[in-house]
Amino acid sequence: MVLLVEQRHSVRLRALYEEDPEIVTWTLSEVEIRSALQRLGREGAVDERSLQLGMQQADALWRAVYAVTAVDAVKARAKRLLGVHPLRAADALQLGAAIASCYDDPSGASFVCLDDRLGSAAAREGFSLEPQ
Repeated sequence: MVLLVEQRHSVRLRALYEEDPEIVTWTLSEVEIRSALQRLGREGAVDERSLQLGMQQADALWRAVYAVTAVDAVKARAKRLLGVHPLRAADALQLGAAIASCYDDPSGASFVCLDDRLGSAAAREGFSLEPQ
């Protein structure tokens, strides 16, 4: 989201993206991104023009990401994660996709996250967190 709409961490996350533009994410993140943008529009946090620009940028960004689509593999990992971390279902799926994408060995892999609970779980699973 902070890559698409100006928010508190936008500058830092844009710098991270410029350093390494390869994004790996869960296939349903596209729905989460659109939901978040629409919520900002409904709440009046962005005007209609900014919302439409954000949607266009989201579409362009989505075409450039690697989306993890292995539903059964992600689901199996997410179910395990729910048993060991206090995560919501969507967060467990996101982290499960990250774990699946690195073949269950997150050592040396970065996990970009602004959510404390999800970030904590990712760190305990072995990812290095960004932003630091």
